[in-house]
Amino acid sequence: MSLRLAFMGTPEFSVPVLEALHKAGHEIVAVYSQPPRPAGRRGLELTPTPVASAAEKLGIEVLTPKSLKDRQEQERFSSFKLDAAIVVAYGLLLPKAILEAPRFGCFNGHASLLPRWRGAAPIQRAIMAGDKKTGMMIMKMDEGLDTGPVALSKSIDIAPDMTAGELYDELEKIAAPLMVEAMEKLEQGDLALTPQKSEGATYAKKITKDETRIDWSKPAKELQKRICGLSPFPGSWCEMEFSGKKERVKLLKAKLVDGSSLGVGHVDPETLTIHCGEGRLQITRLQKSGGKAMDAGTFLHGFHVTQVY
Repeated sequence: MSLRLAFMGTPEFSVPVLEALHKAGHEIVAVYSQPPRPAGRRGLELTPTPVASAAEKLGIEVLTPKSLKDRQEQERFSSFKLDAAIVVAYGLLLPKAILEAPRFGCFNGHASLLPRWRGAAPIQRAIMAGDKKTGMMIMKMDEGLDTGPVALSKSIDIAPDMTAGELYDELEKIAAPLMVEAMEKLEQGDLALTPQKSEGATYAKKITKDETRIDWSKPAKELQKRICGLSPFPGSWCEMEFSGKKERVKLLKAKLVDGSSLGVGHVDPETLTIHCGEGRLQITRLQKSGGKAMDAGTFLHGFHVTQVY
């Protein structure tokens, strides 16, 4: 036996879940993803999302509506006569008519330990807040923002210098088997749902441009978490002075260094250790504007940094 499913997702993170459900033998009648976006050097080519590309390879129909609020879209979704819909980082809100159309409802794979970090950027926010643990949760969706009852969960540790990209990769590994297990239990009528507690709820709002600029007057501990939490995308940044001019540099990884600050913005040019408002921070990976990402040692072979801003 198998379930009749629709899959709704957009980034590379969602692809292993789609592929695992297909491999498990479920009938995936449609894949929903964000519309193709301009790409290429001139932005003239429309590129399908990673999920859309994966679905096409599997021979599954791909739908890319800009919204699900339209009545015709809701009727089309209802016409699939689904057992369930699977949502993993889709990027569109699901109206009540969509949530209620499948026989068993819609199930979301969410990258946090709910009710902590409901919302758009749970991976980045967990690191930026200094959380020691996070995980994946499978929940049945309701009309709230990640407020539905939880079916399954699995937690992982967040290492001290882990970046959002590294955590993303670790969560990606556990998302697919967890969703396959949830659908197996759903098919067998054995998927227990536990209501979320309201206590301890936090919201992972979208990352804003204002948050990406590094202010060296802040404590080193806070800045280290910000740099790692925003790496590799969208990336935190500062201006560095070398070769007699200022240039914008993306900061991709950093670690705390023992010792007190000698003054905000003071730089040790041999190690790229930067003195902050409190404490010191060593930049270990970075990317010059227009260049490639590189380790600090390689960067320092070509550039002598005299000041940061």
